[in-house]
Amino acid sequence: MADIHQTLDVQGLSCPLPILRTKKALAGMAQGQVLEVLATDPGSWEDMAYYCKNTGHTLLERSDQGPVLRFLIQA
Repeated sequence: MADIHQTLDVQGLSCPLPILRTKKALAGMAQGQVLEVLATDPGSWEDMAYYCKNTGHTLLERSDQGPVLRFLIQA
C-alpha cells in the first residue's frame, strides 16, 4: 500500500467541488506523493478516474466503503 501524504475530505460536497478541491490539493503536492480523497458524491466514482486519466495523475486505488468513496491518487 502506498504511503498517504495528505487526506482530503470532500464528503457531502457535490460535483464539481470534489474534483476542484482535488485539483487544488494535488497542485500543492510534490510529484510522487499520494493524496487520499474521501467523497460521498456517487459521480465521483467516474469523475476521479476521468480526471486522473486526463491530467497525468495516477489513480492508484478506488474503493466503495459504504456511503464513502475512497481514492488514492499519486501526484
